Amino acid sequence: MDFDFDFFVIGAGSGGVRASRRAAAAGARVAVAEDSRLGGTCVNLGCIPKKLLSYAAHYGEDFVDAAGFGWTVGERRFDWPSLIANKDREISRLNGVYERLLQSSGVELLQGRARLTGPHEVEVGGRRFRARQVLVATGSTPLRPSMPGGELTLVSDDVFHLPRQPERVVIVGGGYIAVEFASIFHGLGSEVTLVHRRPRLLRGFDHEVADVLAEEMAKKGIDFRLSETIERVDQAARGLRVTLHNGDVLDADAVLCAVGRRPCSSGMGLEEIGAELAPGGAIVVDRFSRSNLDWLHAIGDVTDRINLTPVAIHEAMALVRTLFEAQPTPVDHEMVPSAVFGHPNLATVGCTEESARERFGDIRIFRSRFRPLRHTLSGREETMLVKLVVEASTDRVVGVHVLGPDAGELVQGFAVALRMGATKAQFDATIGIHPTAAEELVTLRDAVG
Repeated sequence: MDFDFDFFVIGAGSGGVRASRRAAAAGARVAVAEDSRLGGTCVNLGCIPKKLLSYAAHYGEDFVDAAGFGWTVGERRFDWPSLIANKDREISRLNGVYERLLQSSGVELLQGRARLTGPHEVEVGGRRFRARQVLVATGSTPLRPSMPGGELTLVSDDVFHLPRQPERVVIVGGGYIAVEFASIFHGLGSEVTLVHRRPRLLRGFDHEVADVLAEEMAKKGIDFRLSETIERVDQAARGLRVTLHNGDVLDADAVLCAVGRRPCSSGMGLEEIGAELAPGGAIVVDRFSRSNLDWLHAIGDVTDRINLTPVAIHEAMALVRTLFEAQPTPVDHEMVPSAVFGHPNLATVGCTEESARERFGDIRIFRSRFRPLRHTLSGREETMLVKLVVEASTDRVVGVHVLGPDAGELVQGFAVALRMGATKAQFDATIGIHPTAAEELVTLRDAVG
């Protein structure tokens, strides 16, 4: 059978680009099809622009804190259009970087929407190609609400192109996207109300850490309406009117719905060729990222495993080793670190207290909640929380959780230690760097649970 390509990748996000480049470096003839901007969600509508907005939002607090350190800061004014324009310029630069990376790797880039039309067959822009192996790396997209007035609301994709900053924002949802945008808008000066149907934020995260995060965000002035839902959204004389199921009415200039994402798997011929899909639309794959069709593979959010950019990249590298480097490599989803860039930041790796009790039974908890040194002069009441989860029978540290400034930077290093099976005794034997918040994690001596 003749093939135009050894490897055809649908989707040029972080995972698809990494798989394409690595396969080409291994000697494969590779094509990648993309119907939007290069870089996928992370570069264009996710991690990168959201982190840039998060940085911007921190300056409001920094200007206030500076007074405690002897600085006099003059008149302050924030300009939303300038931030968005600067963000757009950086994203365009990254789009160009991705294009050059593909070109320099010898990957053929096809602009257009791809559709699977048969075994080993992909159509793009009316042209059909045959490929020995096909990879779907199309990511996910925000869920659009179906409630009355849902067409008046925004999803996360829309925020990055708003022409002006809304003064009053209602955010629906309690996951990391809702938390991050609540912190961003509040930090930039908007009045923020967060409505969530559950009694606790961040399902799947450590309960104690999630509760402390909500407490710290509430101290900053974010209004939480937990265990509550929105009945409808109506156009008002000025802005929008949001009616909750308890009868309360909220006035807003924007309503952002952050209630989840769905895999981008529809309309590309997957059902017609017999690919197995989960009820939510995710492509079902094994631990080698192979679908029920031996020539079709999928990685990243479209598989709805762990929906993080570095995980998609890891899955891409494992797949290329398996297909083109004679090194069958299953995907390893153990000890994946993650962060929520709220204000304050939250970062975690390993087990939550709840999952560790279920998995190991007997565990020990070490915790410290304290006021960071910086805030002894800034006057800010924000506190920090660090927490270790330890398997009692082996003394192995199975979970690290940090809530506070730059938590993601801190936890990344400890993720290496957990991957290596570090014990609490080894944490204790490690000398801390003083004065830092990180030293708390190697000076926790007494178990609290």
